[in-house]
Amino acid sequence: MSISNALIGNLTKIRTGKLDANAADPAGKYPFFTCAQEPLAINRYAYDCDAILVAGNGDLNVKHYKGKFEAYQRTYIIKVANESKLDSRYLYYFMSKYVEKLRELSIGGVIKYIKLGMLTDAEIPLPLLPEQKRIAAILDKADAIRRKRQAAIKLADEFLRATFLDMFGDPVTNPKGWEVKPIGEMLTFLTSGSRGWAKFYSNDGALFLRIQNIGKNELILEDVAFVNPPESAEARRTRVMEGDVLLSITADLGRTAIIPKELPVAHINQHLAILRFKGVEPLYSSAFLASPGGQEQIKKLNREGVKAGLNFDNVRSLEMMLPPELLQKKWTYIYEKKMQQNRLLQNASGWDTTLFNSLTQRAFRGKL
Repeated sequence: MSISNALIGNLTKIRTGKLDANAADPAGKYPFFTCAQEPLAINRYAYDCDAILVAGNGDLNVKHYKGKFEAYQRTYIIKVANESKLDSRYLYYFMSKYVEKLRELSIGGVIKYIKLGMLTDAEIPLPLLPEQKRIAAILDKADAIRRKRQAAIKLADEFLRATFLDMFGDPVTNPKGWEVKPIGEMLTFLTSGSRGWAKFYSNDGALFLRIQNIGKNELILEDVAFVNPPESAEARRTRVMEGDVLLSITADLGRTAIIPKELPVAHINQHLAILRFKGVEPLYSSAFLASPGGQEQIKKLNREGVKAGLNFDNVRSLEMMLPPELLQKKWTYIYEKKMQQNRLLQNASGWDTTLFNSLTQRAFRGKL
């Protein structure tokens, strides 16, 4: 059976919010939808309805909310005009998919935005209402699985942070009275990465680690570059080794990561530094630098400088509390075990997302 399409503008009422983002009140009891992924709070409301909310600029995300709320002036509020023809949950999943098209259509310079017509002129497949509800129910179940997996990953990260604090105490106040030393006294090697290596970029070869590959005590390999560097002292100097701690020293300061045993040959660019420790567990060192105690020191050094960046003297001056080596090793064991679980969760989460995307595509092609 063929399914006809209909214009969203003919099935809905669309308006925009009226408020500026600074109208938010952290103590407010109503959600305040802006263009951010997460809503802010506010102490008043202008809308009380079942609505699909589309961020009109920036990230162009989509949300579904039923109840009292407020909205930013660039947030589109889409309300179903006739609930006997269009299910709001079905519309939400369509818009969540259609936002990819909106990103292509968006206009503007640094901050992209969409116009009303890009929403009203969108064509939505319109099966009968019971079929819309069936599709929405299937996607709800798939989305719930995906979100639960993502929540489990977040809980695992929170567990590691809580365990670090439990084992070592607050790195800012050092309540357990551990010995504190400048990092420079524990380093056997410190260097920054290479500039001007764009000419060595290739489709394969060695990994070229950049700032987007470093998180908060995490190596991120979703967006990697490759290089075929020359056989030179520069290439040897910037090649990472197992157990090296990477630290971002320009732009977004204070990101850290550990080089694992299984990583292929890799080099770093100029935004990163290699810290090679002796007598300190690398995973503990990276976790400490990513902790509030390490981050506060890095922020302070940055405030005292002319521009965003750390030099080698800055890095060497960072102070680290030094609990017993046995305790550091225990942390390493816990961290590695938990990260093994995390990798399984992330792989499963990737499968969940692939399944959800596949179901969504099939749903709006009439093949679900």
